[in-house]
Amino acid sequence: MRTRRRAVAVAVLLTVVAVVAALWPVYVRPQLDMPMRADAILVLGGAHDGREELGLRLAHEGFAPRVLISDPYRNSGLINRICHGGYSFRVECFDPNPRTTRGEGRYLALRARQEGWHRVIVVTFTPHISRARYILGKCWGGEVLMLDSHPSIGVLRWSYQYVYQSAGYAKAVFEDC
Repeated sequence: MRTRRRAVAVAVLLTVVAVVAALWPVYVRPQLDMPMRADAILVLGGAHDGREELGLRLAHEGFAPRVLISDPYRNSGLINRICHGGYSFRVECFDPNPRTTRGEGRYLALRARQEGWHRVIVVTFTPHISRARYILGKCWGGEVLMLDSHPSIGVLRWSYQYVYQSAGYAKAVFEDC
């Protein structure tokens, strides 16, 4: 009985190691792009982990004339300050419908059609890069440059993100934009 439990434990451990290794390039080392001149910068909603600041800095450096801030929050002091701050470029805050990456993709597609955009810089955080690229690509056919805010993520959060992003991918496969 003891040998059997040990064999099951080893099999589970090997499975976990295989899954982590297989998904490492998707979640831990996703394809990132170099910033280049774009029509807009889209900052996806999520943890306030530096993504808003990166989006604003890129606009300040002249990469785009406007920043779209996804604002699915209720009473976020940071987002309220950003949305009502004075900048030398346009900052537009929007509440995506639904309040997911899919809703952000729909908003991007709508604005891109209205404005004739061809390239957008998108800012999110490391584990979300690949899934966001996939979902936004389903919504809009323009060029999406994905940038990472490079937050510090602990082991527990990485573990959670592996599960969360995988479930999100599975859901996105069956959804249109």
